Amino acid sequence: MVPDERVRQFWDEFCAVSGTEPSALTAVEAFGDSPVVADELVALVLAGTKRATVALLSDFSRTGTAVPVPGDLWIAVDGQGRPACVLRTVQVRVGPLDSVDASFAEDEGEGERTVEWWLAAHRRFFRRQAERAGAAFDEAAEPVVFERFEVAHIRAPEPPTG
Repeated sequence: MVPDERVRQFWDEFCAVSGTEPSALTAVEAFGDSPVVADELVALVLAGTKRATVALLSDFSRTGTAVPVPGDLWIAVDGQGRPACVLRTVQVRVGPLDSVDASFAEDEGEGERTVEWWLAAHRRFFRRQAERAGAAFDEAAEPVVFERFEVAHIRAPEPPTG
């Protein structure tokens, strides 16, 4: 589950300062579908703007990972796979994409932070994902996992070089 030494060290440091069991890590994930988007979205998390995310329910079975539950701890990485923060899942709901409400769209912290903007952006995102897999996105048949989280730990800034 832990992809590289940087992430392992970051997790070990978090466990040491928080008293968390090393086995409590549930995932190491980047937001979005490209390094640029991952960097943009993790920056929103670190700025306190982004406190929610969404994924297709089928992604969890496809990747062999469990659907998150409140209390899960996971590491968000940037576009280069560097650990940025430890997140704690605080709320999970499974439902149709169009069941998003204004509060969730606001908490996800992206774009205009409205339901209309959120739906358009996520329909495009899930269509891109499906196309990459050689499939079509069927919004009516594909439930999504709405997840809210809080930041449990942030990576210390790297010292300046030179």
